[in-house]
Amino acid sequence: MEEPPRALLFDLGGVLVDIDFGRAFQFWARRADTDPDSLRRRFRFDGAYEDHERGELSSPEYFSLLRSQLGVELTVEDLAAGWNDIYVGVVPGVAELLAKARRHVPLYALTNTNPSHQAAWTSLFAEELRVFTSVFVSSDLGHRKPEASAYLEVARRMGTEPHEVLFFDDTPANVEGAVAVGMPSVLVESAADVEKALTRTGFL
Repeated sequence: MEEPPRALLFDLGGVLVDIDFGRAFQFWARRADTDPDSLRRRFRFDGAYEDHERGELSSPEYFSLLRSQLGVELTVEDLAAGWNDIYVGVVPGVAELLAKARRHVPLYALTNTNPSHQAAWTSLFAEELRVFTSVFVSSDLGHRKPEASAYLEVARRMGTEPHEVLFFDDTPANVEGAVAVGMPSVLVESAADVEKALTRTGFL
């Protein structure tokens, strides 16, 4: 019989927490008196965005670059407020599934994020985050998914081998990155995918 995982590792955004980046564009557009679609077209998930998530760019440094990219005259405070307005709420049903699984196996989270976003979601979802033994943050690790180093470093900190961890993420590239280092993974498109995997492993 196949051995069950020694730990479960979850992405946050798109798995536990619903995110809508369009809310940021709408917020900035209202403050800058412009069209949100124009901001959406100018925005890029580029190298600076990734550096911010690795902790290589501070939030003020990134927001300065973002202001130029968007072509708007917004204060750092307005940029940060829109940046942190993307959180819609908890994905229905997932928190309950994790609470049940936690009775059988330790749960961890690995999220690509930055200090500004981290300050927002740790406050907004403090109760739901209690289910995790640890939450690993890319800007603290200096590594982000789907880089192999992110998964390997997290497995090391968890005291496990990659093959002993079951990973859940809603982004195909992140799932592929985990599988490439030998970490079994589940592509999450809905709460039903989480429930099915936890049932299969015997943790529900």
